Amino acid sequence: MSQPHQRDIPLLFSTRIIRLFCYGFLSVILALYLAETGLTEQQIGLLFTFTLVGDAGISLWLTTSADRFGRKRTLIIGGLLMLGAGIVFVLTNNIVVLMLAAIIGVISPSGNEIGPFLSVEQAGLSQLIANERRTKVFAWYNLSGSFATATGALIGGWLAQILHSNGWSQLEAYRVILMGYAVGGLLLTILFLNVSAAIEVTNNADKQVKRIFGLHRSQKVVLKLSALFSLDAFAGGLIIQSMIAYWFHVKFDVDSGTLGSIFFGANVLAGFSALLAVPLSEKIGLINTMVFTHIPSNILLMLVPLMPNLPLAIGVLLLRFSISQMDVPARQSYTMAVVDPDERSAAAGITGIARSVGASISPALTGLFFSIPGLLSVPFFLTGGLKIIYDLLLYREFRSMKPPEESK
Repeated sequence: MSQPHQRDIPLLFSTRIIRLFCYGFLSVILALYLAETGLTEQQIGLLFTFTLVGDAGISLWLTTSADRFGRKRTLIIGGLLMLGAGIVFVLTNNIVVLMLAAIIGVISPSGNEIGPFLSVEQAGLSQLIANERRTKVFAWYNLSGSFATATGALIGGWLAQILHSNGWSQLEAYRVILMGYAVGGLLLTILFLNVSAAIEVTNNADKQVKRIFGLHRSQKVVLKLSALFSLDAFAGGLIIQSMIAYWFHVKFDVDSGTLGSIFFGANVLAGFSALLAVPLSEKIGLINTMVFTHIPSNILLMLVPLMPNLPLAIGVLLLRFSISQMDVPARQSYTMAVVDPDERSAAAGITGIARSVGASISPALTGLFFSIPGLLSVPFFLTGGLKIIYDLLLYREFRSMKPPEESK
């Protein structure tokens, strides 16, 4: 194995960790920051929707051409877009300018992946590892991201709290967090410059094959997966991490430091749940792992607003997070397994964008629910119910389509 090849896997893990730290760092305070600048709840929801719509468009363009344009180049562009969006959010509270930055740049309101990074990194990692190791590597990749998100949420929440208690205005404290997000974009760009050509497609011999959005043989499979993932993401977008943080703040008057601690614990548990997917998927298969862990997770989510006090609500939320991510490495590994190597960036990108499109409508709807006191908890029930429908449809459509490592 060549030296650049050996360096690529830790480099891609490092970029994942920095990026998810920044996403967690920002997510706890982003809605609070926007409210502090004078935006209404409906405007915040609308801004998050524009953020996710813009992400879908930019990511579609970048990921469907990444296997031909260059995976490394695509990742560098993504880092620059994250840097640019962070800078704009620091410098202005003009709603029009913020929406333009949200559409063109990369800003994460959810604490989750956004932009072209995940799709291209997954394709690159799949290029570097054997089929049998793919789910395991993806599980560790997700675990590292969850720990990074958790640490970011903890530090972001408490840093804002400490700055405010030392005489900074809330607005000034929140702006420091946004500056940290922009610095993260700069670090990503520098690291991506050091990735080698080993992550690029090597078996793309037939350049004349007819492609639609970078796909050829796997168009039908990716279309079906995309439709289902879009439903799942629409449901998840109703109750993204920033909105859960806001719900706890309104319902129980929880401060930003405590919110940071809650989501630190939640994301650590989510990370370990991703790791548990490896032995489970080896025993029961990737599709069964996705479905049979996701349904109880969503039942627990619907129970959160039914809890009569803050400790019980936190307890049920943490229990939910302890199994919530077991489907993620299985889903990512399955998508990479059922398409050709020169379709991987496109397949990951299109299914990821389907998730972004699905999620893009939801925050505006949640902002509307949150603006009506009697409907504050409705998004929890909608999310859980729709996600269970997704699980049942996924099982029906794909239980008989096995990845290569399960077909032996």
